[in-house]
Amino acid sequence: MDDMEYIRLQLKKKKQKSSTPIKKIQKSWWVRPVSYFLVTVLVTLITLIVLKGSPKAKTWFYNHVYNTNFSFASINNWYEKTFGSPIPFQDIIKKADTKTVFQEKLAYSKKEKYEDGAKLQVAENYLVPSIESGMVVYIGEKEGYGNTVIIQQINGVDVWYGNMKNNNVKLYDYVEKGSLVGEAKDKILYLVFKKEGNALSYEDYL
Repeated sequence: MDDMEYIRLQLKKKKQKSSTPIKKIQKSWWVRPVSYFLVTVLVTLITLIVLKGSPKAKTWFYNHVYNTNFSFASINNWYEKTFGSPIPFQDIIKKADTKTVFQEKLAYSKKEKYEDGAKLQVAENYLVPSIESGMVVYIGEKEGYGNTVIIQQINGVDVWYGNMKNNNVKLYDYVEKGSLVGEAKDKILYLVFKKEGNALSYEDYL
C-alpha cells in the first residue's frame, strides 16, 4: 500500500466516523427550536420550585413583577431576538404564512382630550394599527372606554385602545408595530398612554 492510498483510506474512515447517528441528529432542523423550548421549560420549573420553597423569594418576585411595571414585552422581544421563539416550529409557521401583512400607521381626522387620554375621530369601520411593538396584557371592558385592548409596548408604555370591536389579537399575543389590533366602533377610538400606573400626555405620542 503506497502513501497516497493510505491517506485516502484514513480520510474515508474519518468521514464515516463523522456520519454517526448522533451527528446526523445534531444537524437536524428541529434540534434548535426544541432545545430552546426545553430550556424554557426547565427555567420555568426551577423558578416555580424556588418560589414554592422560599417565602422570601416569593415576596421578592411578587414585588418586582406585580407591584411594579415589569416589562414582559421587552423581555419577550429580547428573548426572541436572542434565542428565537420559545415555541417549537413557530418560526416555520410564520414563514409558511402567506397572508397579506397589515402594516399601517394611525390615521384620524380629529383629536381631543378625553378623561386620561384622547378621543380620536376615525373613518367608519376603521382598522386600528398597533402604534408600537408590544404584548397584549389585557382585553375586556373598561369604564368609560368600552371594549379595550391594552398593549404593553417594548418601551415600557402601556397603551389602551378603547371602543374596539372585532379584536384581531388575543391575550399575551406579541404584536409588531403597525399590525392590526382590531376595528374601532362608531368612528371613535380612545387612546390612553400609561407608565408605572400614571397617565402620560397623549400629545407626546400622537
